[in-house]
Amino acid sequence: MAVLAPERTPDEAAPARRVPRRPARQLTPPLPTDRVLSWVLAAVLGVATFVSRLWDLSYPGDLLFDEAYYPPEANEVLEWGYEYNRGYTFIVHPPLGKLLIAGGIKLFGYDSFGWRFPSLVAGTVAVVVLARLGRRLTGSTLLGLVAGLLMALDGFAFTVGRIGLLDVFLQAFVVSAVACLVVDRDRVRARIRARGPLTHGFALGPRGWRIAAGVLFGCSAGVKWSGVYFLAFFAILSLFWDRAAWREAGVPSPTRTALLRGLPGAAWALGLLPVLTYLATFTGWFRGENSQGRHWADQNPDTDWPWIPGPLRSLWHMHGEWLAFHNGLSTPHPWESGPWSWLVDGRPILLWNPQGLTDSAGDQVIRYILMVGTPTLWLVFAPAMLWLVWRIVARRDPAAITVAVGIAAGWLTWFVNLERTMFIFYMAPVLPFFVLAVTLALQDVLGRQTGPDRATPFRRQLGLGAVSLYLAVVALTFVFFYPVLTGQPLSYAEWVQRMWFPSWF
Repeated sequence: MAVLAPERTPDEAAPARRVPRRPARQLTPPLPTDRVLSWVLAAVLGVATFVSRLWDLSYPGDLLFDEAYYPPEANEVLEWGYEYNRGYTFIVHPPLGKLLIAGGIKLFGYDSFGWRFPSLVAGTVAVVVLARLGRRLTGSTLLGLVAGLLMALDGFAFTVGRIGLLDVFLQAFVVSAVACLVVDRDRVRARIRARGPLTHGFALGPRGWRIAAGVLFGCSAGVKWSGVYFLAFFAILSLFWDRAAWREAGVPSPTRTALLRGLPGAAWALGLLPVLTYLATFTGWFRGENSQGRHWADQNPDTDWPWIPGPLRSLWHMHGEWLAFHNGLSTPHPWESGPWSWLVDGRPILLWNPQGLTDSAGDQVIRYILMVGTPTLWLVFAPAMLWLVWRIVARRDPAAITVAVGIAAGWLTWFVNLERTMFIFYMAPVLPFFVLAVTLALQDVLGRQTGPDRATPFRRQLGLGAVSLYLAVVALTFVFFYPVLTGQPLSYAEWVQRMWFPSWF
């Protein structure tokens, strides 16, 4: 006989349907209280980085790789105020990077030390700023120093910081701009929290750190156009940061409030101001009579928008030519490489390999300079990216999101046009974010010191030992590869020991 279940009375509610919960949003960690000590340690790291890269900076005295373009153009900027249009060259990058190289030439003369010294300074600045950015993202002075130290011990960063190319300036401007924007995020969040629970937004007023970020992003674009990707990606992210701050404060419509209170200022600081900064880098071009394309509008008066001043129309036309050049650059090159290979040091660039050198006994001597990343650091970039994705999905970690946005802006965007000729030094501006990805993975190896998931003291000791061991391995690898980063004399056998993959030859 069937047993019938009793009917529910109207007062009895049906069992609630279980809805999967979203992972809890991790809050931005508070900064440590060791402000003065952290600055001292970052300065010590900066000095060590500067000194290690300064030694024998002028070797070799010849122009290396694309130094064939930028130091001569920088010398022209120093002499004329702009790159002189000789009729047989085609300038394809904005002038700011060459202006910075010109500063070194002005100080030390038109030689290898003079045109490489600005790169040395920019690379050192990038290491120090990365250490500060890592500290703010992780809430740990130790982990911030780990990030800076990994950058200082990277062979690619070391080499890029000792050669007169543009990419190290792009790196310094990008990481500095992002650091300023992260400070702005924390300052705004602190101001909103200080007001307590809110029912509506309020005017935030001028945001100096965001304005500084806009200027620095404009400078990055004034070195190379790839800086524009970082500006666009982080400008959008900053609006989401504003929304999160209003949401945490209890504002009923955080999206509307973020747009109302944040978008007008962002349009100025991260829209118009970078454009004005970028245009300011062309001051010498505007003033020059023989600068490339300066009088195109005078020679072509019947164009659209004739009411726009001729110099601006000429500049716009030149930028169109640059864009066509970069999109169509597909000439094969023996040292070209694709972005998928950059993560594993697939095709580093040979910068120097003089032939016919022998020692006193007549044996072959090799003086090789290879732009190669420290393998024990670079080979963990891909696993670190996967761990980054896990932190975003499982924890909604703001530090991981920030790093992922930087990687997307500086690495994924190169997949848009895979037919283009590319080189590994295009990794320079995104390298700090890959290093931060490794640092966040090391943070989980170390174990958290606070919070509900804090590690036990024994677990922390084991984690600290593992992190220290990894840093030691990276440092020893850097020392091992140092001779092929600086062109030190090696025997053939010693040189072969450092050529780990066939694609390095």
